[in-house]
Amino acid sequence: MTTERTVEGTPSALPTMLKAALPALPGVNLIPGLAKKGGPLPDLRLNRPGVEIDPEHVAAYAGVCGFAPSEALPLTYPHMLAFPLHMAIMTDGSFPYPAIGTVHLRNAITRHRPIAPTELLDVSATATNLRGHAKGKVFDLVTMITSADELVWESTSTYLRVGKGDRDAASEGTPFGVVPSNGVEWRLAGNLGRRYAAVSGDHNPIHLYPLTAKAFGFPRQIAHGMWSKARCVAAIANRLPDEVTVEVEFKKPILLPGTVAFGSRVVDDGAHRGIDFSLTNPKSGAPHLVGRSR
Repeated sequence: MTTERTVEGTPSALPTMLKAALPALPGVNLIPGLAKKGGPLPDLRLNRPGVEIDPEHVAAYAGVCGFAPSEALPLTYPHMLAFPLHMAIMTDGSFPYPAIGTVHLRNAITRHRPIAPTELLDVSATATNLRGHAKGKVFDLVTMITSADELVWESTSTYLRVGKGDRDAASEGTPFGVVPSNGVEWRLAGNLGRRYAAVSGDHNPIHLYPLTAKAFGFPRQIAHGMWSKARCVAAIANRLPDEVTVEVEFKKPILLPGTVAFGSRVVDDGAHRGIDFSLTNPKSGAPHLVGRSR
């Protein structure tokens, strides 16, 4: 039986992130009550009813991610409303894996119609579909957002917990092709992770400073995956229909400061009609993100 839990107001981001980081510290994962030792996902659904949109927050998010002013919410913005629920699920005592160190592999968003900033939204999230992977275990965080009982937005984020792999696990994901750069390059400042953290609440230390990123094995801080998706969506937003699905796979991390190249192309081959796009390393062409709309 699914446990339903209501989250009132806007959860505080920093205490939740500290709670998320604790199990990743040496020795802490041996302490009863804090240990995360694997196992089944909890049958837990968290809900945020009647969420009001703050126009100033939308504007700040749009500014960080490159969206032009619009009468509707940016396509990726509702993820900001769901992220506190994602963190609350992954830091819950019943959740079997530490949040820090879990790798975001893919994200798919479906917008059923444009959402006005004046609408009251009901947001729900649950973790589901734990399964084997060649590099460990993967699971999905599924979000549903309704307005007056109408489903207006949904997303699935797929995460990997690295561990003992399953050689027989089925391969996942859509083999998106890499789209070469159209000549567009974006120079990303070293403080981009901190700016995005300020609007998203995602203060994962791998995104903030060289020192905090090095503690988790990165040479310096890296850009948030959902920032990179949002920046790509902002670049093609005026070509997307009202009802649309945008899927991405996250590849190589984007080191900050740094430069990325953006490429997009319209596809209409009968099986797929939409826009394919990529973020790549401008020198090597190696992909940071590949995606498509449909």
